[in-house]
Amino acid sequence: MLDFTGQTIIVTGAAGNLGAAIAETLARLGASLALADMREEPLQQLAARIGGDPLIIAGADVRTKDGATQIIEACHARFGRIDGLANTVGTFKTANVVDGADDDWSSLMELNALSALRLSQAVLGRMTAQGCGRIVHVAAGAGAKSFAGASVYAASKAALMRITEAISEEHKASGVTANCIMPGTIDTPQNRGAMPDADFSNWVHPSQIAPVVAFLLSREAGAVTGTSLPITGRQ
Repeated sequence: MLDFTGQTIIVTGAAGNLGAAIAETLARLGASLALADMREEPLQQLAARIGGDPLIIAGADVRTKDGATQIIEACHARFGRIDGLANTVGTFKTANVVDGADDDWSSLMELNALSALRLSQAVLGRMTAQGCGRIVHVAAGAGAKSFAGASVYAASKAALMRITEAISEEHKASGVTANCIMPGTIDTPQNRGAMPDADFSNWVHPSQIAPVVAFLLSREAGAVTGTSLPITGRQ
């Protein structure tokens, strides 16, 4: 069993379904946690569920350098080290190319790719100074191959994957790893509401994804870097 005792992990997007599942898993494994999201109330609710007095950082806009830096510096000030970053910030939107996909370019690129770049930039100095660190971002299968209606969404996730690969190459000699996961359709209330006729049994639940993320964040995963790992259940 993985043991995160003495390790500090930041979870961004922690108020979301996947972010909360990752935080709950890491808390059970003994990690000290910094939970970041734009919304404070669900962070407080999550903290009450998992216990352990996590640091709550609400309202920092990770699309900006200042927002990303605020999260990293608040965590370091509280715990004195940062062993891992689990970044679940992102969004999904589709539009056909001829129907105005370019209207979504800025919002998707900023939330799915630029936010990951900002957070990585902010945390890498702390990790390299320690001589170790783990970064995990959430990509998608569309980042490897798009589908109808997903041109800009897929481009944003591909950008995230290429950024992560570059981080891996630039920092693996310093003991820092960087990886992506590529979940299939995640079984959330929001997705069920949007696709009520789908076969939910084929979807992957946040509780199935969280242990994979925990492994990638662990000391034991030091040999895994620069990868984009599919987690698709039975899809």
